[in-house]
Amino acid sequence: MARYEVVSSPNMRSLMNWSKERLARTLMDFFRASDAVRDVMAERGRQVTGEGWTPAHDDDHGHGEMAMAAACYAAHGALGWFANTQPPGGPQLLWPWAPGWWKPKDRRRDLVRAGALIIAEIERIDRMREKGAGDE
Repeated sequence: MARYEVVSSPNMRSLMNWSKERLARTLMDFFRASDAVRDVMAERGRQVTGEGWTPAHDDDHGHGEMAMAAACYAAHGALGWFANTQPPGGPQLLWPWAPGWWKPKDRRRDLVRAGALIIAEIERIDRMREKGAGDE
């Protein structure tokens, strides 16, 4: 006769945590192979270390500025507008900061910048939630 063991709550939690950790490791292994993910993370690092856009600095931009800047770069990259072409009504019209900070490059580079800015905004939202300030 088959014997079944009841899995207690602590054991089930342990199994679930193990599964989450294994899934996270598997995903990290998958993404390690991606030049795109590495480039977005490197750009985010450059923004922090090279430009000084630290988490504390980012927290001062609670009105969607980083998401809007990301959208501008993404639109620029998606539409194929390049640094030497500034068509009327382009994404720079929605740029949230001083015009001197609008520095589009090429399609891929603009999309990498957009990805890094989105990460910065999501991290800011997460910090605000941890502080109990909501997601603004």
